[in-house]
Amino acid sequence: MKALPPFISRSDLRQNPIERAETVPSAWYTEPGMKVIERVAIFEREWQLAGHISEIPEPGDSLCKTIAGNPVLIIRDPAGEVRAFFNVCKHRGGPVEVKKGTTTVLQCMYHGWTYLTDGSLRGVPQWDRVDLFDKKDFGLTPVPMEIWQGLIFVNVGDSPEPFMSVVDGISERIAPVRLDSLKFHSKETYHIGCNWKVYADNYLEGYHIPIVHPELAKLLDYRNYTTEAAGHYSLQYSPFQSSDSDNLYGAEDGEAYYYFIYPNIMLNILPGRLQTNVILPVDENRCVVEFYYYYTDPESPGAKKLIADDKAYSEMIQQEDIEICETVQRGLHSKAYNKGRFSVERELGVYHFQSCIKNSLRRHFGL
Repeated sequence: MKALPPFISRSDLRQNPIERAETVPSAWYTEPGMKVIERVAIFEREWQLAGHISEIPEPGDSLCKTIAGNPVLIIRDPAGEVRAFFNVCKHRGGPVEVKKGTTTVLQCMYHGWTYLTDGSLRGVPQWDRVDLFDKKDFGLTPVPMEIWQGLIFVNVGDSPEPFMSVVDGISERIAPVRLDSLKFHSKETYHIGCNWKVYADNYLEGYHIPIVHPELAKLLDYRNYTTEAAGHYSLQYSPFQSSDSDNLYGAEDGEAYYYFIYPNIMLNILPGRLQTNVILPVDENRCVVEFYYYYTDPESPGAKKLIADDKAYSEMIQQEDIEICETVQRGLHSKAYNKGRFSVERELGVYHFQSCIKNSLRRHFGL
């Protein structure tokens, strides 16, 4: 059992029913020491979204990601298979990328060691007089990876939980929608002055919509806004109020699903498109949120207006969320605040997320 730091108490890790539960302490959002604990207890253990197969359609295409502080390389090999490795050359830790002019060779950008796309070491320049060296011992280290609905997930932990337990039931719920048929269109990155958990808390409830998002409130049937929670994820959805909102969201052709997969992944699934959001911690007061947009046929003339409207509306909502999240972060630093309570009707998603945080910390500290 590991010793608890002064800003985490055993009582804070206890989980009461939502009707009696308190929110996690403000120190969990403001203490610098939480970042290291969360990296090991949460981000190194949980599955992380790294991209979509449409971003690497051809052999030799690759993605470079940082997962829980670890550089990761994802590549499509000559047979069309997708593979993932720690992006760390076994010589002196340099970065690796696809060698120019090839689709089958990876090269360290520091000293030129080369690897095949199965991770095996191929070439070691100027190495003739080195004794007791076997190439088989110096291949790239693979990273556990799963492809689900076209989305690429990786896990840098030592003993990952089976991936399908994380997304169990989602494919059945969204059927006949298939996310693997979508194609990548664009990415937007937001640097936000709040702790990553503040942004997650905000996404996970519609309680703030009438106040923070007045235009969105006009479109949604707020009285029937629903949140469900199960295992590693929660789902939010709401009927629309008018045909105008149906036209904006394409709801006449299907439903909209807003999934949060613990700890930091959002899947906003609408007819003919997907928006993923990934929250990346920076420090106790800052995070980065990466938005990725995917569409059935992003290059078609008919899609251009839909995409423009999507991105403009998303930008408006995002700026409203950034403003309130940064204000909340300042409030969490105040000596006037420590813990709050949950709305049973409106904050099930936040309660579920904070329960998962507590579970991760209890596991980490052996409690």
